[in-house]
Amino acid sequence: IEMWITLKFCLYLSFNCISASVLSSGICQLQGHFKLNGMFQDGDLIIGGLFEVHFLTVFPELSFRKEPEPPYCEQFDMASFQQAQTMVFAIDEINKNPNLLPNITLGYYLYDNCVKLGVAFRAATALVSGTEESFSNVNCAGPPPVIAVVGDPGSTHSIAISSVLGLFRVPMVSYFATCSCLSDRKKYPSFFRTIPSDAFQVRAMVQILKHFGWTWVGLLYSDDDYGIHASQSFHQDVQLFGGCVDFSEMLPRDNNRRDIHNILAVIQASTARVVVVFSTEAYLLPLMDEVALQNVTGRQWIASEAWATSPVFHTQRLLPFLGGTLGIAIRRGEIQGLREFLYYLRPDSNPRNNMVRIFWEKMFGCNFETGGRKIGVEGERKVCTGQEDLRSTNTPYTDVSELRASYNAYKAVFALAHALHELMQCEEGRGPFIGNSCADIINLQPWQVVHYLQKVNFTTSFGDHVSFDDNGDALAIYDVMNWQPNPDGAIRVSTVGVVNEGATEGRVLTLDEDAMFWNFENKKPPHSVCSESCPPGTRRARKKGLPICCFDCLPCGDGEISNTTDEFWSNPNKDQCVLKEVEFLSYEEPLGISLTTASLLGSCFCALVMVIFCHHRNTPVVRANNSELSFLLLLSLKLCFLCVLLFIGRPQLWTCQLRHAAFGISFVLCVSSILVKTMVVIAVFKSSRPEGKNAMKWFGAAQQRGTVMALTALQVVICTVWLTTASPTPYKNSQYINSKIVYECAVGSVAGFSMLLGYIGLLAAVSFLLAFLARNLPDHFNEAKFITFSMLIFCAVWIAFVPAYVSSPGKYAVAVETFAILASSFGLLVAIFAPKCYIILLHPERNTKKAIMGRATQNK
Repeated sequence: IEMWITLKFCLYLSFNCISASVLSSGICQLQGHFKLNGMFQDGDLIIGGLFEVHFLTVFPELSFRKEPEPPYCEQFDMASFQQAQTMVFAIDEINKNPNLLPNITLGYYLYDNCVKLGVAFRAATALVSGTEESFSNVNCAGPPPVIAVVGDPGSTHSIAISSVLGLFRVPMVSYFATCSCLSDRKKYPSFFRTIPSDAFQVRAMVQILKHFGWTWVGLLYSDDDYGIHASQSFHQDVQLFGGCVDFSEMLPRDNNRRDIHNILAVIQASTARVVVVFSTEAYLLPLMDEVALQNVTGRQWIASEAWATSPVFHTQRLLPFLGGTLGIAIRRGEIQGLREFLYYLRPDSNPRNNMVRIFWEKMFGCNFETGGRKIGVEGERKVCTGQEDLRSTNTPYTDVSELRASYNAYKAVFALAHALHELMQCEEGRGPFIGNSCADIINLQPWQVVHYLQKVNFTTSFGDHVSFDDNGDALAIYDVMNWQPNPDGAIRVSTVGVVNEGATEGRVLTLDEDAMFWNFENKKPPHSVCSESCPPGTRRARKKGLPICCFDCLPCGDGEISNTTDEFWSNPNKDQCVLKEVEFLSYEEPLGISLTTASLLGSCFCALVMVIFCHHRNTPVVRANNSELSFLLLLSLKLCFLCVLLFIGRPQLWTCQLRHAAFGISFVLCVSSILVKTMVVIAVFKSSRPEGKNAMKWFGAAQQRGTVMALTALQVVICTVWLTTASPTPYKNSQYINSKIVYECAVGSVAGFSMLLGYIGLLAAVSFLLAFLARNLPDHFNEAKFITFSMLIFCAVWIAFVPAYVSSPGKYAVAVETFAILASSFGLLVAIFAPKCYIILLHPERNTKKAIMGRATQNK
């Protein structure tokens, strides 16, 4: 889906460039633009911004009988609008600072993505392609519409948009996208963020679990990139410190009540009392409503940063269930002067600032007489004057006590400003670009900003250090939050600790445990929870120091069981560790029986054809087709069929070494016989012409045998070198399936195996080419036609073999290789020898010299 959306976006950008109409006056005019909620301010350089100002997007019906109406957004979010205004405040501060970007004024274009990827793409398109209806500078000189983008806050949005912006190296600095997948510099070369990656958040959570000895936990995660990647990292990190995940459930995307009930049933049935949740509030709220409805208590909830500070859970109704929750939160910051700036906001009549007008209507419950869209409610709403007093309000917009996402947006803008400032300080002749040149501020390119952004290093007025590592990630510092009761019975979230991944002494966890309230009767954290149900790959064992009825889950292979964990797995009762089942292509299973039968049938058919040819060796059909090479070809085909048997059965050292060597040498003997056979056909035809009378002296019987032996000897050398330097050996592979060991032959040297296959492919290609060129010779030389068809089958089988072999797991890779051997061998046998046996056995009247010569005469 992500790739498809990215492709559509690329096509749209191309369409904008190609389909823009160029008028006779030289003016380039865009075909149209999107209707978006936004704010703007002009400047010498423009920074774009993407924010989640609305929660919902409504898409009108699409009949395409008229121009489709644009989607519109609902449910205004005051906290997100504060984040957008914080970016405006940061730009205003930079413009007023004489020591930062002097003589340069920054402007901005901010758009609302409405928490919808389609709207976010529309906004990103407007940022990178511009919104001017027409412009006369067809050469497109000067800087692009925006030199960087702050946002998008969503991980999924950032993945998709940055995939496209990265193609043009437009820097994108997100303040809230945390998916660890965005740290891939090859996929997202111009992506940066001022919020830590989830990889750090997961490690911070594991530190908390380790600190309290919570080794038996449950996991919930949202059905999106944020939740899926975080859950994968959590599973890996928990196992490293010796913990176990009892259950792992995905919160449904559509809030389906049946799925919610099933997840809650798993939580209630589990003995794990600690539940870790990676999710946004939109996914989690339906589950928490059901938790309260069914009175599920006694769980210690661990919250990810996406909901650790969300006010929607801070209610008296949820206090008995979520009181004592621990969470990881984005580092809180302070921004001097922001509160007064937020109070100073006033709406204007410019349609490009409609986001401010929408905010004003939501804040004061009024409507502007023009320019605003009235919401269908009963009764008339008062008219907005634009002079209402924001100081009289008390909403998340004016609350600056918990600046987290807003503080990250503030740091993102200043990071871009410091990068631009360093770019401006460049001295010509000492620059970082080709020829020691500097960037031209008049024609500034986004990729030049990326270079300086990677080297940003400054300290905010709050004292936080800002820089990016090689992956564009910021230093990881988190606040540890605890949900405590207020005197009024509601939940109050307070900071009780800090996790600092960037500390000089390493990863540091500091907790004030005396300030915590725990959701258990003894008001203390559960240091060790006894396990009655263990996950696969572990066994129940009594934990030292605990009652005899209390068990813990120990990985199979620990201690007295075995020194190798890969060979053991838990039994169905999870109370013992037993040897894993060993899987290989066996003679007893249906697949092995089928391949063995096909191998024996093929070798029998070869023997039968040899008997027929031997009995009729003096007939014209056999003699005209070079009987000696035909017998050699039949012998090699028989060996090809029989070597399949080496691939079936439990791998041993001698079978691993012999299977590929026998296969490689047999096929080279086969293909080289066909190659010489083709060359003889061409030589015979040339000798029938005056200019080629001496052609056959180079292709006598001795020369034919010598050529076949020489070509086969080269394959023998390849196999000998391969077996003596890096021989194939039996290998127990437990990577495909955890509960089984796949017994297979490791090829040893990939280069040796590749050379073996490559040499066969080279001979086959040459044989096919020569036979193809000689396919139109007279009928009594029509052996070339049969060879062409046989080599076409051979090449098709082995070309299809490569992707099938690479993508097949375990024993099925062996089955694919044996099938390729059988298919190509049957193809050669049928294509070359079936027509001859048909004439010999069913039409002996055509097996005469006169008949063959007669066809030749007719052809002439």
